[in-house]
Amino acid sequence: MGLLSEGLTQLLIPLAALVGLAFALLQWFLVSRVKVSGSYSDGNGYKDKLIGEAEEGVDSLEVTIKVAEIQNAISIGATSFLFTQYRYLSIFVGVFSAIIFLFLGSVKGFSTKSEPCTYNTGNTCKPALANAFFTTIAFLLGALTSVLSGFFGMKIATYANARTTLEARRGVGKAFITAFRSGAVMGFLLAANGLLVLYITINLFKLYYGDDWEGLYESITGYGLGGSSMALFGRVGGGIYTKAADVGADLVGKVERNIPEDDPRNPAVIADNVGDNVGDIAGMGSDLFGSYAESSCAALFVASISSFGISHDYTAMSYPLIISSMGIVVCLLTTLFATDLFEIKKVSEIEPSLKRQLLISTVLMTAGIAGVTFVALPSEFTLFSFGTNKAVKNWYLFFCVAIGLWAGLVIGYTTEYYTSNAYSPVQDVADSCRTGAATNVIFGLALGYKSVIIPVFAIAFAIYVSFSLAAMYGIAVAALGMLSTISTGLAIDAYGPISDNAGGIAEMAGMSHEIRERTDALDAAGNTTAAIGKGFAIGSAALVSLALFGAYVSRAGIETVDVLTPKVFIGLLVGAMLPYWFSAMTMKSVGSAALKMVEEVRRQFNTIPGLMEGTAKPDYATCVKISTDASLKEMIPPGALVMLTPLIAGTFFGVETLAGILAGSLVSGVQIAISASNTGGAWDNAKKYIEASFCSCNF
Repeated sequence: MGLLSEGLTQLLIPLAALVGLAFALLQWFLVSRVKVSGSYSDGNGYKDKLIGEAEEGVDSLEVTIKVAEIQNAISIGATSFLFTQYRYLSIFVGVFSAIIFLFLGSVKGFSTKSEPCTYNTGNTCKPALANAFFTTIAFLLGALTSVLSGFFGMKIATYANARTTLEARRGVGKAFITAFRSGAVMGFLLAANGLLVLYITINLFKLYYGDDWEGLYESITGYGLGGSSMALFGRVGGGIYTKAADVGADLVGKVERNIPEDDPRNPAVIADNVGDNVGDIAGMGSDLFGSYAESSCAALFVASISSFGISHDYTAMSYPLIISSMGIVVCLLTTLFATDLFEIKKVSEIEPSLKRQLLISTVLMTAGIAGVTFVALPSEFTLFSFGTNKAVKNWYLFFCVAIGLWAGLVIGYTTEYYTSNAYSPVQDVADSCRTGAATNVIFGLALGYKSVIIPVFAIAFAIYVSFSLAAMYGIAVAALGMLSTISTGLAIDAYGPISDNAGGIAEMAGMSHEIRERTDALDAAGNTTAAIGKGFAIGSAALVSLALFGAYVSRAGIETVDVLTPKVFIGLLVGAMLPYWFSAMTMKSVGSAALKMVEEVRRQFNTIPGLMEGTAKPDYATCVKISTDASLKEMIPPGALVMLTPLIAGTFFGVETLAGILAGSLVSGVQIAISASNTGGAWDNAKKYIEASFCSCNF
């Protein structure tokens, strides 16, 4: 037994979650003090007139009213899309819940009798029907928590975007703090909600399962599946929406009509800003929650069939939850460095401040993990490893979690190097534009492929060390280590789209060029942090997938996955192809939707008199509808491909072929994801680099 008692563990986990929720509410309150009006209160009754606009002779009240109107339009568009998307997803959740129940229940012919335990031999476990029922309930809870994570994030972002714009009139530092605090609200809400719901679910399920911890934690894996399945649709649907709007708005507005980005005359401009919220905020929120839930559930399941579960050591069993609790406390302290301890005074300080958040949280979390490991775990214990028990010391697990945490930092910093316009890779992409779009595309793709190298080595090193020390449990907690600072990771990630929206609102409201420069500087740093967030999501997903793959192989009774077996090799080939098929479907969907958007924007420019002169208003609603309809219709086939492939392969071709498919898609998917994410981030920042006139390119 560790030093931490069961009673104290039962108290500390929900307490940490409640502290996280309270801190999120505090940050939201501080953001809400920025009033969408012509003046600002500093909390002491002192009104500080917003500067910048008034000096340039623009009526401050008129600008603020415009800002409020634009914010309202973006919020309504985003909320409407998500509610429509969730209606579609509720049908999927209902159908897939039934499939889960039928598949799991039919394993033992819907038996209601207690069964001999699979791993804890000599003991009896709860009937298959009960496992099917509770797994389905956990799936529904995971799906609901994932949806709420995305929805709350979107509501916070659409609440904060206008406030960031208004604060930019008081200086770049004030705008940065508003955007960052808003991101922190989302980060802490997600981490605390995810932890609290999982903790409550485990304790409620325990009322039925009692001492059957094997059955309890196997049914809890449904929570991770629910979270990641919603993340899949949230990411795909939101991504199609935002990119279709983005392409349509920029191709016609900037390229053909030579009007600025986010110009209010552009019919697709509201859809573009809505897309930032439903894709980069709601989609990313669900995505990171899915990875977080999966890594927690994978670690808990492996622990339940190891000495922790067999000896019913609750504190050691809850080690993954205690890591997440420590993560909330560490991220809380880290956030204060950005919002209270260091003030941003110049544009050049924005990106270093965000990088410092990653470093501070990683260093503090390393110390936190050391403390947690030595008080929660016994000095020696055994862990399940493919049918055998591996003897492990508690400090082994400290290294597993720490290696995942530091691998995350390496991935984050590598991503930043390849996507920030402060470094040569993006500057080279910008410079390549001198000879046209073709060389830009070549340089951008090459940058993405090259950016895969260091993250893959970091992930490989983390896998090797953590597996050598603590088998599959080590890999699961390494993934959890990478996600332990999820509150800070999400704060710097959500900051990006909020800043992007703030810049768009400044342009649409007719604010001065100086204000737009400030929001562009925030946005450029935001593009990099968004890529860093994706890097964390990809790295942790790779580790989680491997841990779950190990759990699948153990559960299916496969002793070795032999690549020379034709069934397995065929599975590897098909699995490696699946991410390309998935990517092709989503890219085609974006292309089709963007085509419709371009045609609609052109039609409006050609048929609405006075639109280019600014005397007539465009029809924003039609463009919003095009993006909404396209994303909802097109998100189903890629989602179905991912969800149905394992069921079909396992049912018709056997467990070995499915093992090959899972391994192949994992290896292939990581490469595509990192390269595509970094290529996109680099192109976006190369554009910003050229627009900001840092580039000496002679066009």
